Amino acid sequence: MTARAARLPRWAIVALAGLALLIGAAGVFYREDILRTGLDPRVPFQTYTPPPAPDYAQTSAWALAPAGPARPGDPPADVFFLSPTTYDGGDHWNAPIDEPKAERQFRRVMAPNYVGPFVRVGRVWAPRYRQASLYSLLTLREDAREARRFAYEDVARAFRHYAAAADPSRPLVLVGVEQGGTLAARLLAEEVMPDPVLRGRLAAAYLIEAAVQAASPPAPPCLTAGQTGCVAAWVSAFEDEPERVQAILNRSLIWRNAHLDNLLGEAPLCFNPLLGAVTDEAAAARLNLGAANATDLEWGARPAFLTRQVGAQCKDGVLRLTRPKSPSLKPTGSWADRRKVPGYNLFYANLEADAEARVEALAAAFGAPVSPRP
Repeated sequence: MTARAARLPRWAIVALAGLALLIGAAGVFYREDILRTGLDPRVPFQTYTPPPAPDYAQTSAWALAPAGPARPGDPPADVFFLSPTTYDGGDHWNAPIDEPKAERQFRRVMAPNYVGPFVRVGRVWAPRYRQASLYSLLTLREDAREARRFAYEDVARAFRHYAAAADPSRPLVLVGVEQGGTLAARLLAEEVMPDPVLRGRLAAAYLIEAAVQAASPPAPPCLTAGQTGCVAAWVSAFEDEPERVQAILNRSLIWRNAHLDNLLGEAPLCFNPLLGAVTDEAAAARLNLGAANATDLEWGARPAFLTRQVGAQCKDGVLRLTRPKSPSLKPTGSWADRRKVPGYNLFYANLEADAEARVEALAAAFGAPVSPRP
């Protein structure tokens, strides 16, 4: 004990200790609010100057893109992939396309886990776009909605650039995850389905962890395995997360006439990846062909599969999951990382098989049967 502390009355020492405990407890209690506030750009979107727009004629505007025209032996489809959130926020409402940390997370986490299931069926186009920050997904402020609407303009331009040069004989697989899935839903409604050529090329649209209203989806729901031209969308929660279920039903944002509105209790579309269909039927864990943690895996390498990890059932429009057994299928990382899609994919092998079946069915309809890939 210091000489200064020794001169303090006992009651003062006790009071200071109590104050320190109180401050510590308050810090723990309000930790999430403090961390969230730290990501706030603190400028109204209306007066915000966004980063420069990407030029999709340049290779630098694409995170992934084929080097040239399709060649014999290439996968039979085109995959257009919209990334989930990789940018936390703080400086911007919408991320610069060359933000280093966001780019690293795409390469390390998002691409191997969420693009990976589709590389066996298609050549991948993944545009860099000025994605709305993680902060914009943690608040319902109008600024946040503006940031997400702004991100769509990049996505639409990227897709039009792709579509203008695409081979009309190749099936199309549209994939979007979380924020990317919500943007893909609007893309599906406004760019793909109104165009007879694109609509005819659509094998399926996979909108992963993205809410889509069940009453009026942007494309026919995928009701059977092998169906083509359909949408497979879901938002998931573990069975012991009732608060997440309520957050999904009350706070999820969906597109209505080009505006983002709250789902407000309307049932979202619920596709069960274990069954390959929009259905309320329960799927046991034995139907799980393989979850995977592909984070940090070399691009193009196929991960080791962990079978029978989760069962799943759609209830009230939310895909309810059992908890996975493997410790590699647990959330990790910083507070911000834990609020993004996780660094593993519980349905990796099921999505791979589902996409292969739909692409093969559509290619056969085009008169070009697809041989199973090794």
